Amino acid sequence: MEKGVRGFAVKIPVKFFEILWPICTALVLILRASGAGAEERHGIAMYGPPALPPDFVSLPYVNADAAKGGSIVLGNTGGFNSLNPFVLKGTVPWQLSVFTHESLMGRSQDEPFALYGLLAESVETTEDRSWVEFTLRPDTRFSDGSPVTVEDVIWSYEVLGTEGHPRYHALWAQIESIEAVGPRSVRLTFSSDNRELALLAGLRPILKKAQWADKSFADAPLSEIPIGSGPYTITDFEAGRFVQLQRNPDYWGTDVPVRRGTHNLNAIRLDFYADADVLLEAFKAGAVSAVREFNVETWNSQYNFPRIETGEVIKTEIPHQKPSGMTGFAMNTRRPPFDDWRIREALLQAFNFEYINDTLTGGAQSRITSYFSNSVLAMQEGPASGRVAELLAPFAEDLLPKTLDGYTLPQSDGSLRNRKGLRRATLLLKEAGWAADEGVLRNADGTAFEMEILLPQGSTEYRAIADIYIQTLERLGIAATVSLVDDAQFTSRTGNFDFDLAYYRRALSLSPGTEQRLYWGSASADEPGSRNLMGVKSTAVDAMIDEMLRAETPDDFRAATRALDRVMTAGRYVIPFWQFTSGRIAHVAQMRHPGTWPIYGDGPNYMPEVWWWED
Repeated sequence: MEKGVRGFAVKIPVKFFEILWPICTALVLILRASGAGAEERHGIAMYGPPALPPDFVSLPYVNADAAKGGSIVLGNTGGFNSLNPFVLKGTVPWQLSVFTHESLMGRSQDEPFALYGLLAESVETTEDRSWVEFTLRPDTRFSDGSPVTVEDVIWSYEVLGTEGHPRYHALWAQIESIEAVGPRSVRLTFSSDNRELALLAGLRPILKKAQWADKSFADAPLSEIPIGSGPYTITDFEAGRFVQLQRNPDYWGTDVPVRRGTHNLNAIRLDFYADADVLLEAFKAGAVSAVREFNVETWNSQYNFPRIETGEVIKTEIPHQKPSGMTGFAMNTRRPPFDDWRIREALLQAFNFEYINDTLTGGAQSRITSYFSNSVLAMQEGPASGRVAELLAPFAEDLLPKTLDGYTLPQSDGSLRNRKGLRRATLLLKEAGWAADEGVLRNADGTAFEMEILLPQGSTEYRAIADIYIQTLERLGIAATVSLVDDAQFTSRTGNFDFDLAYYRRALSLSPGTEQRLYWGSASADEPGSRNLMGVKSTAVDAMIDEMLRAETPDDFRAATRALDRVMTAGRYVIPFWQFTSGRIAHVAQMRHPGTWPIYGDGPNYMPEVWWWED
């Protein structure tokens, strides 16, 4: 047995089990008996059993008999300089990991948190979820035809947890041991009391160990494309211009239930454009097969071009039940004056959402009101009560004003001047030590209030929001500028926290869990590349995340999430924009979809995953 990092078992030769398996069987059965209530299952859910039975044929929202064939072109804005989506280095096309790599288990987009066997044929765990065991399917293969082994699985967890992107580190830190317990079985034992870990372990991408035997995983060049077991492989690319993906004709998992009826297109090309406007024009001209539109006003007013009139292009709207998540300008609380909640509240008061929304969307899109708004997990209006109040009571003295009483975002009368909001902002700025001097806002040291709004290149809509906002800030004496940078610079600057305000988008699910620590946990606030862009450091936030992870019933889970939502919203960390209550996709008529919407609606696991081509 070879030892890995921290003494973990990372390699047990398969031959060992083939020779001694009859002897080992009895021992394995004894060890398994120590986990009362454990048994092999086809799937796993956060609470109770998964909805689909062991003999399910396909996911409920797919066409199991969808035809294979056709090719499409999708457009991205910006560029890319890496094809390794599993490390911190570089900017990667966001779709890659979905198309090219797989995990032991696969998600159903029709259940809040349920997983079914993908690379693994079965999962086994105890009631307390202190360990989980996966057994690989015997026919799993990487795209180069080599088998996926237990050794690959163990190595993948280790390398991702130590050299991979920081988002993988938290799980690794909570794995007490990982070891092979059979020719095709691996067991992970956890050091933390967290029911979600057994599920998260099933979602780690599995990589080919042999590929990296004499190469740096974390610092690989663009040309070193990670080998995966997914339905597609990268067959061609040009840095910053395009990526060509081809469906693997020998893909091993075509008939696996979570894969049946999915990944039907023969080829997918990702073309990159300078900004959204150029991308839309390319779509109108027929150079792109489908686009997602997030602005209702644009959807209603600009998608009436000739190809739509002739039926060559179809507009499809897809409802969902997901939380709103958070989209807006994140304020960097690591640097003054944004570390003062009064400054952040003043900037919120000055942001005239009603006027901006009317100007840019015709008032058609409602505002995000909290991180989990538009869902059952959202904080409730008014004072905290019941279990939520109980959870927050120990932190009452440290919570920001109105957290317990009920915080709501400022509202204007919709006029351009927003006098009431500016008066409130002025009072808050004065309270924080800032006052106007000949039209320039200064603090006691005479330093002028200057700030930068950082945006990725191609953010046409968000640039328009910032331009309107800047005009209002000028009336307060604040000198604000907009910096548009390419994707690589945006990733580098936000990853190193080199910004005042920056565009921010954090999608959230109906099954929030351990990732919340990465999004706004104190431990991740100062880690380079952190997803905690705002720099949230709150004992109450940390405690509510812990309560979520310890919850054993849906009611306790919902209360903890609502309490977290309340603390985060009252933290005034982000200036929110509008939410997206449905997906909008314009696409060529040959692209077909099942017409059955999962609760999560659109996403990389819906379009193009379950679509097909029909001439």
